[in-house]
Amino acid sequence: MTLTAQPQSISPEKSAGRKHFAIIGAGPMGLICAMELLKHGHQVDIYERDDRIGGMSASFDFDGLAIERFYHFICKTDAPLFELLQELGLSDKLRWTDTEMGFFHAGKLHRWGTPFALLKFDGLGWIDKFRYALHVMYTKGIRDWSKLDRVGATPWLKKWLGQRAYTVLWQRLFELKFFEYSESLSAAWLGTRIKRIALSRRSLLQESLGYLQGGSEILLEKMQQAILQRGGAIHLKSGIQRVTTDGFGKVRGIVVNDAERSIDVVISTAPIQFVPDLVPDLPPAFAAQVRAIVNIPVVCVIFKLKQPLTDNFWMNICDSSIDVPGVIEYTNLCRFDAANGDPSIVYAPFYMPKTHPKYARSNSEFIAETLAYLARLNPQFNADWVLASHCHRYDFSQTVCPPGFAQMLPPMQTPVAGFYMADTSYYYPEDRSISESLKVGKTLAQLAGEYAG
Repeated sequence: MTLTAQPQSISPEKSAGRKHFAIIGAGPMGLICAMELLKHGHQVDIYERDDRIGGMSASFDFDGLAIERFYHFICKTDAPLFELLQELGLSDKLRWTDTEMGFFHAGKLHRWGTPFALLKFDGLGWIDKFRYALHVMYTKGIRDWSKLDRVGATPWLKKWLGQRAYTVLWQRLFELKFFEYSESLSAAWLGTRIKRIALSRRSLLQESLGYLQGGSEILLEKMQQAILQRGGAIHLKSGIQRVTTDGFGKVRGIVVNDAERSIDVVISTAPIQFVPDLVPDLPPAFAAQVRAIVNIPVVCVIFKLKQPLTDNFWMNICDSSIDVPGVIEYTNLCRFDAANGDPSIVYAPFYMPKTHPKYARSNSEFIAETLAYLARLNPQFNADWVLASHCHRYDFSQTVCPPGFAQMLPPMQTPVAGFYMADTSYYYPEDRSISESLKVGKTLAQLAGEYAG
């Protein structure tokens, strides 16, 4: 299915240097890339394997609710997103909520995320608590992450917190999210996550996170509208099979549905692990550099409950009785179905390598396992609360970012002239977010646009 609209007229100045771009992937990164190129008068076609735009931010019908497959939230530092909302006339859809955070440890759900909660937490001694607070304050002020890029997250945390606090607060989280990679993580990768949340506060005592009224879907729809109005086209259920070259290391075109189409520049925003097969003419050394980037899949269980599970938006879990690193009660950030009694939406993400035996389990087995965990978080919970359940999987959810990852990442501009690439790995060291996707997408558009002339 192809989405098009009546294109706007193009000025002679822009049409003189007009090139034909193909963008792989219709997530926020691909969409913003298309928007930027269209502003400069280029011809742009987006190719998406899925039946909808959005990528990981796409919505689906969950028992009558249009919600996102994977949860997203907004922080006060998400400047690229705020700029786009202003451009598209969506700033009035941005909402902020004073959110609560929980921490499940030693069989008990504790308050977390405020100085008072830290003082009351009985899992750490006073010196440990002081070191933890000092570490957060220090991390909030870091601006240059280049030195921490070469430092391991575990040694960094142990240096600041000590062994006991590391074990209580972090070790289980790392093991449940990264398994055999848990000791190979960059301190810069972790530090930016701490900083982003620490700076998204209304005050020292109150975390404040944002969302879009109507969900990410309203942003995606506006981006799609802007692309179509400028003459771009979006091809759904249309994966690119191969990128062809002219025999001299330059893009010649793309193959879609076994037919080649002439293209000047190709930009891939799909997971870069697909790139070596997509572009067989890449130099072997560059293809090997791409293949060296490792991603952890996620199995994300979603529940619709007839009443709230807790009053927390986010619950980190460091307890041997629960094999999921966190539970997100999204409706404690955004309540969006008051007409139907405000059911509660809960996400539980299981991260694990695809080679892990547990990944072969059925979705129903993951759902059943999560139900037992909800009862641990709230002993009053029972299965009668469940109105609906669902499970999504994504093989490229979390990039493993070891020390020195900044040097491991292949350049966006590949050795094949006219072929550019990026994915969520290029957010590094920043956290995964729609805002970072927009930032990277604009960088891609600038690089490819400069090549096109």
